[in-house]
Amino acid sequence: MTIYDLKPRFQAALRPLVRGLAAAGVTANQVTIAACALSVALGAALCAWPERRALFLLLPAFLFVRMALNAIDGMLAREFAQASKLGAFLNELADVVSDAALYLPFAFLPHFGWLPVILVILLATLTEMTGTVAPMVGATRRYDGPLGKSDRAFAFGVLGLAIGLGLPPAAWQAWIFPALAVLLALTVANRVRAALREAR
Repeated sequence: MTIYDLKPRFQAALRPLVRGLAAAGVTANQVTIAACALSVALGAALCAWPERRALFLLLPAFLFVRMALNAIDGMLAREFAQASKLGAFLNELADVVSDAALYLPFAFLPHFGWLPVILVILLATLTEMTGTVAPMVGATRRYDGPLGKSDRAFAFGVLGLAIGLGLPPAAWQAWIFPALAVLLALTVANRVRAALREAR
C-alpha cells in the first residue's frame, strides 16, 4: 500500500473546492501550470538561500498544497469535461519539472552531495516515465510504489521539516539519498513488472 491509495478520500474532501473553481472558470491546465510555477519558485528560493534552513520548513506545507493542486487539476479535467491532449502533456511534464525543482535544493546542503541528489532526480523522472510508457504495451498508467509521487512528497516533506528544525545531520543525512535511490529503482522495477503482467 502507498499513500496514493488514499487518493479517493483526498479527492472527496477536495470536491466542493473543485466545484467552486469550475464555476469560477478556472481550468485544469491553469492549475497544472500554477502548481509547476510555484514549485520552481520555491525550489529556486531554496537553492539561492540554502543557508537559511528555516526556509525548508515551507517544503512540507507546500508539498501538501501541491498534492492538492495535482488532485484538483485531474478532477477538473475528468469531472468537468476539461480533458485535453495538451493537458495530458502538461500534467506529466509539469510533475517531472516540479519534482526536480524541489529536490535540487538538497544538493546545496552539506552532507548530501550533488551526485546522490542528481541520481534521485533522474530516478524519480524514470519512475514517471515508466508509468507513462505502460499504456504503450497495453496496460494502464502505473502508479506502483514503494516510492511513487505521493510517497516522495511525504518523504521530502519530512526531510524538509528535519532540515528546517535543525535536527542533527550526521546520523542520517549520509544515507538518506542513497536509500531513496534504491526505493526509486524498486519502484521502476515494480511498475515494469506490473505493466507486463497486466498486458498479458
